[in-house]
Amino acid sequence: MTIQELEHLFNTVELPKAPVMPNPSSTITDVDHFLQSHFYPLKVEQPDRLSQPLLDRLLAFKLLIESNL
Repeated sequence: MTIQELEHLFNTVELPKAPVMPNPSSTITDVDHFLQSHFYPLKVEQPDRLSQPLLDRLLAFKLLIESNL
């Protein structure tokens, strides 16, 4: 899934209300800020191994949303 496809998905689905716990060790308290802070570096620079954790967290958040639809 491309970054553009992920961004489109998050712009078209109903996002969960905060707080969201994608895993036991992290809590998203502001969903919009989470998305903005993860997409911005991915759009400014080409994804590489240093930005891979950002993409991994976005994909995990996508799975969380899809599992709750």
